[in-house]
Amino acid sequence: MSITSSSESLELKSEDGILEVTLNRPKANAIDLATSREMGDVFMAFRDDPEHRVAILRAAGDRFFSAGWDLKAAADGDAVDGDYGIGGFGGLQELGFVDKPIICAVNGICCGGGLELALSCDLILASNNASFALPEIRSGTVADAASIKLPKRIPYHVAMDLLLTGRWFDADEAQRWGMVKEIIEPENLQAAAWELARHLVSGPPLVYAAIKEVVREAEDMRFQDMLSRITKRQLRTVDTLYSSEDQLEGAKAFAEKRDPVWKGR
Repeated sequence: MSITSSSESLELKSEDGILEVTLNRPKANAIDLATSREMGDVFMAFRDDPEHRVAILRAAGDRFFSAGWDLKAAADGDAVDGDYGIGGFGGLQELGFVDKPIICAVNGICCGGGLELALSCDLILASNNASFALPEIRSGTVADAASIKLPKRIPYHVAMDLLLTGRWFDADEAQRWGMVKEIIEPENLQAAAWELARHLVSGPPLVYAAIKEVVREAEDMRFQDMLSRITKRQLRTVDTLYSSEDQLEGAKAFAEKRDPVWKGR
């Protein structure tokens, strides 16, 4: 399946099961309603396409990953409570059942909704010139998605500091708190994202799907209740995995001391 975009704001590259989505809206890669809807269509197509198994989200240019919500578009009539599209802001925040890994490669400034978009991905790589902030507090509004996600990703008191002060923090601090997986020179960031994506695309897609569903469903459940759902195969992806050829292949490959050949079925 070919995934396409009709917008000049998005550049797509597809290769060997990997979809790269590049946000290209100079100067700040801010996201208006139309771009958000287009991103939702692209990520929904990625979610539903069996040929694409890993996605990379990055941005064009060196200065900005994304400044978040496009205030210039808002001044021209884009309503803050308007139609963001199928996946909510940036196409990912509210897109359900994305059971494939998504890597975010952050260069330059990543603030407000841009940071919330990065937090919607599974793994974040950052260039050493990356900087982050949730400045909504200074404009009298709430960073809604970040207020939900950030205290669950990093220590509570650190998250509250960032939310309540709106202060800037660099890639080193983001990595120290576990938000960023790795810090990379800017000129090597895209290549590093592709290297990680190729590593992931060689892995077992059914296991990835099960991991993501378990993590998603377990967020508000007691440990024993969630474990019971897994062992009773009450999760769609877990049931599929335990009945799959890949499950048997993994055991065979281990016994035969060879690399497994994953088929996703």
